[in-house]
Amino acid sequence: MRPRLSALAALLAIAACAEPEAPPAPAEPVTQAWVRLPAVDGRPGAAYFTLNGGATGDTLIAVESPMVATIELHESAEQDGRMTMVPIRAVDVPPDSAVRFAPGGRHAMLFGIDPGVTRGARIALDFRFDSGRDLRIEAPVVAAGDPNPYAAAR
Repeated sequence: MRPRLSALAALLAIAACAEPEAPPAPAEPVTQAWVRLPAVDGRPGAAYFTLNGGATGDTLIAVESPMVATIELHESAEQDGRMTMVPIRAVDVPPDSAVRFAPGGRHAMLFGIDPGVTRGARIALDFRFDSGRDLRIEAPVVAAGDPNPYAAAR
C-alpha cells in the first residue's frame, strides 16, 4: 500500500509542476464566409458569414471587396405580411457570442460583381469594424442554387 501512495504522491507533485494550460485561442472575428452568385447576370449576389465577438465584442460597420462595386448589409424582415430586405448600418457582436449571416436572414448584398468572378473562385471580402480592425477573408464562390459550402461542417 505504501509504494502505491508514494507513487501517487510523486505523480501529483509532477502534475503540479506542469505548465499551466494555455488559454483558448481567440475566436476568429469572421468565419465561414461564402458568396452566392446571382441567378441572373447583372443582379446582386449575396455573402454570408459568421461574426464572432471574442472576449471584447465589436461592431461590423462595412464589408467591401475589390471585385464588387457596392456591398450593403441587409436583414430579411416581414412587413405588411410579406418578406422584404431592410438595410442595416452596423451589426453589434457582443462578447463571447456569434452573429450569423445566412440565407433568409442577415446577409451582405453584392451589387456589381466583377464578371470574372465565377463558381469555384474565391473572392476577397474586407470586413471593417468599429474598433478600427480591418480583416480580409477569401470566401469561396458558389452558383445560384448551390448549397452553403460549409453545410457539412455544422
